[in-house]
Amino acid sequence: MSEETWSAPQLELEAVIGFNGYVFSGLSVHPDKTHLIYPLGCTVILKSIKDGKQEFLHGHTNNISCIAVSKSGKYIASGQVNYMGFKAEIIIWDYTQRSIYAQLVLHTAKVEALSFSPKENYLVSLGGQDDGSIAVWNIEAKQAICGSPASPHSAGHCLTVQYSNTNDNIFVSAGSGTLRVWELDLPNRKIQPLECQTSKLKRIVRCIEIPEDDQFILCGTTSGDIMKVNLKTGLLSNYGPVKTKYSLGVTALKILKSGNILVGSGSGCFSLCSGTNFKTIKQVNLEKGVTSIAIRGEGQQFFVGTEAAQMYRFRYEDFKAELISTGHPSAVKDVAIPYGTSELFATCSYEDIRVWHIGKPKELLRITIPNMTCNALDFMTDGCRIISAWNDCKIRVFAPESGKLMHVIHNAHMLGVTAIAGTRDCKRIVSGGGEGQVCKKLQLRLTQEDKAMITCIKIKSDDKECVTASTDGACFIWDLVRFVSLQMMTANTLFRTVCYHPEEHHIITSGTDRTVTYWNVYDGSTIRELKASQSGPINGMHISQDGKHFVTGGNDKMLKVWDFMEGVVTHVGIAHGGTITSVQICTNNRILVSTSEDGAILRWKFPHPSSS
Repeated sequence: MSEETWSAPQLELEAVIGFNGYVFSGLSVHPDKTHLIYPLGCTVILKSIKDGKQEFLHGHTNNISCIAVSKSGKYIASGQVNYMGFKAEIIIWDYTQRSIYAQLVLHTAKVEALSFSPKENYLVSLGGQDDGSIAVWNIEAKQAICGSPASPHSAGHCLTVQYSNTNDNIFVSAGSGTLRVWELDLPNRKIQPLECQTSKLKRIVRCIEIPEDDQFILCGTTSGDIMKVNLKTGLLSNYGPVKTKYSLGVTALKILKSGNILVGSGSGCFSLCSGTNFKTIKQVNLEKGVTSIAIRGEGQQFFVGTEAAQMYRFRYEDFKAELISTGHPSAVKDVAIPYGTSELFATCSYEDIRVWHIGKPKELLRITIPNMTCNALDFMTDGCRIISAWNDCKIRVFAPESGKLMHVIHNAHMLGVTAIAGTRDCKRIVSGGGEGQVCKKLQLRLTQEDKAMITCIKIKSDDKECVTASTDGACFIWDLVRFVSLQMMTANTLFRTVCYHPEEHHIITSGTDRTVTYWNVYDGSTIRELKASQSGPINGMHISQDGKHFVTGGNDKMLKVWDFMEGVVTHVGIAHGGTITSVQICTNNRILVSTSEDGAILRWKFPHPSSS
């Protein structure tokens, strides 16, 4: 990051849409019963259960892989992933101060799991498959006490750890071919394992749960059953269900005060079952695999997180699922805000388009096309249609209120539709494809001069010209009346995005060379070049309606607001945990929306509102 960027003021983050449902036990309820705690990208989010207000804990440099909350709620711990060969950091947060208490570094590549001791003296951490070690940390000293390989050499990969509820010196680890009860020998700075004996039952344990009295360990297995192991002796005492196992394995467990068990499976089945014979009492089916179960208070209310990036609320009495939060479980490809409004916006991803209310933020509409990816979308200027570009070579047009399919253009591009834009008169669509063609008026070929994938299309306000960017380093300005190219601009880069300045005398481009370039529309000459990133391509760019500022975002995960005339960064947004894929400023310059590869949608307060 340049010195100029470091000194720029921070953008104000207003809301985050999304939840990393792939993090096992990633969703928790704080012991104060007022906040949900969960990860998204490199951010820990604290969300008020009552009013939905969000707070953000920033500090991680890469995606969060695990979260733990201490018994009193004084501390939150989060671990992250990192690149191969690099250390993965653990952060202990002070919940009251909403600040970093300690930063701990030991494990390589990934922190797999974390758990606090009951008296909050210690934190146990488990490294990922490339690390394979367990470490016990003294929280007050902020140092590691001791460590050990998590599994015997002949065993497989350890997947989870869980501390005892009554003893600061006892914790359990489990995974593929390993189930161990560990005892901390503090005077000798060692941890000693007891190998649990499960007889002929050979299982991969995905999750563990220990009741408040520490009498036994419940182990959810990838085989779809639950093992009950005596914590003191390490011997198997029971298992089940024997006949009807949970499809795609048991992925989450919680023991209720009554002794009954909440069970989540990889197929999305969520059940209440008997703690004695594992027989199902109640059951519902949720979208995709259950990865988190979080109990609020005495268990009258609980929350469930799934791989579909969705959160559900349940009441014990009726056991009915209330969907309280949704998000994209995969990379968001594009974002669009209707012209003249700041109330709605739309995003697209694998299998769907979603329309959101900006203020809440809340999902209003989901349009699903199974097994297909929507690469780009746009609202027609009148707001009556959503036009969308899909990888199955089709352009689909939807009604934005009902999601009804209004029109399909088949075989629009041979290698998939990769870019799309609508004219101001709302009568025509211009699209680009993977083979380099640009099409207008449904299937009329406009050009074949581009030989590489079209990444971005912008149409001039009079609908007579458009500009296209492609991955062969060429930008063309096209005459949409005579179907000929008017100007070509080339650079040693793969262009990712292009924008007309509102006065339309200039365009700005960006791409893999990390540079924003200003071009003269009339002669194709370069006017100015700005180094927009120190690392990685610029994938998203948008210019404000008044032309005074523009925004960039890319692989460096940083959102930057620029002064167009001065060519300097005015504000920086640092909250994305994944590569930024697209950015959009609403028409009145009040809201800025950015999206990323980790499925996150972030709403920022735009720092330069219009005077009107």
